[in-house]
Amino acid sequence: MMPMMDQEEGGGSKIKSILIIDDEKDILDSLSGYLERNGYDVEAADNGAEGLRLVRDRRPDLVILDLMLPDIDGSDIAARLLEDPLTSRIPIIFLTSIVRKSEQLKPRRVTKRCVVAKPCSPAEILGRVRSIIGPPRVS
Repeated sequence: MMPMMDQEEGGGSKIKSILIIDDEKDILDSLSGYLERNGYDVEAADNGAEGLRLVRDRRPDLVILDLMLPDIDGSDIAARLLEDPLTSRIPIIFLTSIVRKSEQLKPRRVTKRCVVAKPCSPAEILGRVRSIIGPPRVS
């Protein structure tokens, strides 16, 4: 995976960054690879503590967060990010197996947070990513 710090390519365009926090390796691998192939700079953490550290250090453009992590509950991570002025505006896509597809939430304009039911396809996540932060490059 590429490093997340303000990646720039020729012409000065910044590549948007995404942090995925999920304890399921297959989800981390498939989502990371798919989003990278679609032009985003992706970093992954397999636990909440590492995810919190990375989001504070790197300040990604978007966080994809599993709600059920073994060490820190995903909703607690989201609350901590919301309380911190440096991370409070980072949009979050929550992944969870405890909601049915019919109950998924659309992104809210103010918070830019949405819930996606597991299992989900990488293409579905890419659609959500694009609707929240747009295409992978910013000029």
